[in-house]
Amino acid sequence: MAPNQPPRIKFCGITREQDADLAVSLGAWAVGMILWPHSPRAVPLDRAAGLAALLKRRAEVVGVFVNPTLDEVSAAAESVELTIVQLHGQEGPSFCAEVARRTGAKVIKAARVQSPADIQALAPFHTDFHLLDSYTPGVPGGTGETFAWDLAVGHRRIAPPKGKGQRVPLILSGGLTPENVGEAIAHVHPFAVDVASGVESAPGYKDHERMRAFAAAVAATAPPQEALETV
Repeated sequence: MAPNQPPRIKFCGITREQDADLAVSLGAWAVGMILWPHSPRAVPLDRAAGLAALLKRRAEVVGVFVNPTLDEVSAAAESVELTIVQLHGQEGPSFCAEVARRTGAKVIKAARVQSPADIQALAPFHTDFHLLDSYTPGVPGGTGETFAWDLAVGHRRIAPPKGKGQRVPLILSGGLTPENVGEAIAHVHPFAVDVASGVESAPGYKDHERMRAFAAAVAATAPPQEALETV
C-alpha cells in the first residue's frame, strides 16, 4: 500500500450481477466468488463465469477454494477465467506454487489466525498475497468474526521471499464492517481489506448501502491532501 493511498478493497462472496457491478463502481480492486460448494455463498461454475465476464478488465476476478485438487482449480480457473486463485484450506507451499504454474493466475494463501504462530506459518508461502482471517472451528471463513488485529502486525516480521525486496502483500479479512474497517486499517496498514458478511443482508446478498459505507470508510483512511503537500 502506498503511504498516501487507502488500502484496496476486495468484495467477496459475490453471487449476483448487481452486486458485482456496484463493487466495481465503488472502485473495488478485486471481486471474489466462492467456488467451495459447502459455503452458503457458493456459486456454480457457469454462474461464476457469467459474473467474471461482467468483471473482465474491470477488477481482479478471484475464485475461493478450500482444499481442492489441482485438476479442480485448473478447470475452474480456465472456465471462469480467474485472475486470482484464493486457497483457504490446508494447501501447502508446493501446491500453491503448482496452482500458479498451471493456471497462470496470481495466488492468495489464507490463514485463519488464533496466535502469532498462525501468521509465521505463512513464511514458506511465496504466493502473490497472504490473507489473514478469523478462526472459527470447522468454518473456513465468512463468519463475521474479527480476530485480534495486533496479531496481524506480526506479518511485517516475515522476511521477503528470496530474491525479492518486498514482503508478500497482506490482505486483512475477518469480520470487517463499515463501522470497524477504519480502526482495522489504522492497526494493520494492509495492502487490501476483504469484506463479505459485513456488507450483507443475508449470505450472498449484498446490502448496497453497506457496500457504499464500507468503501467510504476505507477511502476516509487516506491522509488529507494538505498533509501530503507539506511532506
